[in-house]
Amino acid sequence: MIIITGSASIAEESMAEALRIGCEHSARSRSEPGCISHNCYIDAEDRNVIRFYEQWQDMAAVQGHFAVPESQQFVGQINALADSPPKIELFRAEALDAPF
Repeated sequence: MIIITGSASIAEESMAEALRIGCEHSARSRSEPGCISHNCYIDAEDRNVIRFYEQWQDMAAVQGHFAVPESQQFVGQINALADSPPKIELFRAEALDAPF
């Protein structure tokens, strides 16, 4: 599984627009092949930060996601709203049994 985390610092006056496009992007992404989850959040400790958490079956699904024109459009939109360059990290993960 591939986990993607992302964040962007957004000015207060632009947060409603950032949330709108972020939630639309997440909802659309959940319908893509290989998407396990895709969600958009406001950081509870910093209300000017929007966060994304995604789970994908494999790297091929991630590459397909980034190739979708709407994904590229979203990146441009969120970059335009952000106070500084958004951050994105990708992780390869495997499920583990809980130790309790």
